[in-house]
Amino acid sequence: MTDVSTSITSADAVAEGSAKVNLLGLPEAKLVAFFESIGEKKFRAIQVMKWIHQLGADNFEDMTNVSKDLRAKLKNIAEIRLPEVVQQFDSTDGTRKFLIRVSGGSVIETVFIPDGDRGTLCVSSQVGCSLDCSFCATGKQGFNRDLTAAEIIGQVWIAAKSFGQLQANGPRRVTNVVMMGMGEPLLNFDNVVDSMNLMMHDNAYGISKRRVTLSTSGVVPQLDRLSQYTDACLAISLHAPNDELRNELVPINRKYPIAMLLDSAKRYISAMPDTHRKITIEYTLIDQVNDRPHHAHQLAELLRDVPVKINLIPFNPFNLSNYKRVSNNALRKFQDILMEAGYITTVRTTRGDDIDAACGQLAGQVNDVTRRSERYRAQFDEVQAVKIVNQ
Repeated sequence: MTDVSTSITSADAVAEGSAKVNLLGLPEAKLVAFFESIGEKKFRAIQVMKWIHQLGADNFEDMTNVSKDLRAKLKNIAEIRLPEVVQQFDSTDGTRKFLIRVSGGSVIETVFIPDGDRGTLCVSSQVGCSLDCSFCATGKQGFNRDLTAAEIIGQVWIAAKSFGQLQANGPRRVTNVVMMGMGEPLLNFDNVVDSMNLMMHDNAYGISKRRVTLSTSGVVPQLDRLSQYTDACLAISLHAPNDELRNELVPINRKYPIAMLLDSAKRYISAMPDTHRKITIEYTLIDQVNDRPHHAHQLAELLRDVPVKINLIPFNPFNLSNYKRVSNNALRKFQDILMEAGYITTVRTTRGDDIDAACGQLAGQVNDVTRRSERYRAQFDEVQAVKIVNQ
């Protein structure tokens, strides 16, 4: 795989208002470049990478196999600066949500979902989201900025540390990572790629490439680049079986329609070294919107020549939406149609909804630069006022 860049002058390395290089978000190539730039050997990069990502060190004094002179040098020119955990919520079903403050004051959300021996971490890539999908709480919060690589991988560090994973012989609780939190990952391409490569690096978190998944709403030009830099799993946030409906639910479809998106996804999969990969199709079922039997039949026909498995997601309500959750009967019928058509079709179990951590509910506290959140709140308040008058 090609490295995005070995430059260490980007925002993921140098803190806003700080001259020190933040080593937290640097993948191997950038970390090696940093140590070589200060006259040190390549192996020092691997030592420090292990200390940060496998043993949970957040200061250089803990790195006992690094010489005192080098530790003193690093303390003067570098840092391991993590985003701040504002609050942690634990659901009755074992789900854990972290509210994490990033540079500039906005708060993002990260969710850990346990399932037997598997622990999946849902990671955010942006502060808010610019895509404004109609069924997603994040989009209603507007958009502030991309997260740095340090802020992305910092979410993994924080979650793993909270379970005692980052210590010698600690339990591996974070076994899977999905880039399905706040934001569109492919609109923050370089930082997301660097972070995923750290997740999969043997000297960092060592998560299998089959257990790291990037989900995209369909930024086709960036998806066409992706296979040059990573071989993580791919999920397509589809949610509709035709362009007319998807234009309403996922507005980026107006620029990159379904046929273009699926062709790009097939190119990504065909570039993978293993030949049995499948694309995960994510389909949020919304009552009376995209959950009818004819939608299921259209979806089955649409995906006929695409190597996929389908994950159905019951819509999770939130305050700024008038959509309703799919009925159990409609959900079962939709799944049955797809399975009868030969597709592996699973239903995502709603987890963490008692702490607003379920799929589509992540919102955080976004210092919105688009004023979209202000407009949505005004529209929502107007609708609620009309409902009260008509009661």
